[in-house]
Amino acid sequence: MGQKVRNPESIRDLTSEELQGVLSGVGASAGKALPQRVKIVEVGPRDGLQNEKTLVPTEVKIHLIDMLSEAGLPVIEATSFVSPEWVPQMADQVEVMKGINRRPGVSYPVLTPNLKGFQAAVKAGAAEVAIFGAASELFSKKNINCSVDESLQRFEEVTKAAKEAGVRVRGYVSCVLGCPYEGQVSPDKVAQVAKRLYSMGCYEISLGDTIGVGTPGGMAELLEAVSREVPVDALAVHCHDTYGQALANILIALQMGISVVDSSVAGLGGCPYAQGASGNVATEDVVYMLHGLGIQTGVDLPKLMDAGAFICRSLNRKTSSKVAQATCKL
Repeated sequence: MGQKVRNPESIRDLTSEELQGVLSGVGASAGKALPQRVKIVEVGPRDGLQNEKTLVPTEVKIHLIDMLSEAGLPVIEATSFVSPEWVPQMADQVEVMKGINRRPGVSYPVLTPNLKGFQAAVKAGAAEVAIFGAASELFSKKNINCSVDESLQRFEEVTKAAKEAGVRVRGYVSCVLGCPYEGQVSPDKVAQVAKRLYSMGCYEISLGDTIGVGTPGGMAELLEAVSREVPVDALAVHCHDTYGQALANILIALQMGISVVDSSVAGLGGCPYAQGASGNVATEDVVYMLHGLGIQTGVDLPKLMDAGAFICRSLNRKTSSKVAQATCKL
């Protein structure tokens, strides 16, 4: 996929002229592969609200999810079945799952870090779950207190139980373009973690730039490595906008055949490793770019912006969406 790099260990060492050649090669080889339709995976109600320090009322969460459903989002990550001791914001997970108005054709996956969480999620009516791995050993140890390999062994219990229950499993890989503790992360390490998740039964693998340090060059290198181990149609990208690179990285991913993008309404969710920095790329901005490319999403942008305005009013905060800011939607 794309032009080969003279030194595959570090695309970052290329001159600007060489990098431009690589990216133009990627675009030329994959330009015709720009997807006609992109599936947006809305992560605001879980990944976004999880970062809010003040507890968000259950009815607000439910109303937000219902508004996102009404806006045409095909996948809305609803909540997380983790211990309330670890994530108090998600303590009302059962109430949220029972309270939302499930729209036909819309998926409402939930995060389940272990077998206990999976069992509770299924009991609450979840038809799809997500599991989180990391490409960084230090991040895995600090985040979930185990090595990458140990975390994958835990997830095998979940995927086995999910298969028996007929529940779909989505896999996430964190820190794919950089780690707050280790720095640069090897694309080959990411590829191996993604391969493990795919082989254990995850139907889709979302590659997360958790701290938002990735650039288009790094994204191209990453996707070349991962797509050698996992089919490109089973990959998604999850870009944070900490350094303002998210849309550029997503565009590169689209050119390389990716057709699933994670995003968060109003850019909900900060980056705990960069003080004051924005986190998830805003769904409004992603949809605006995709529609400008002539790519279908099924999302009603005005209704999506209404949902963003609602949650920002509820949280008493300003939106991180450039599109919403430009159109005065808070």
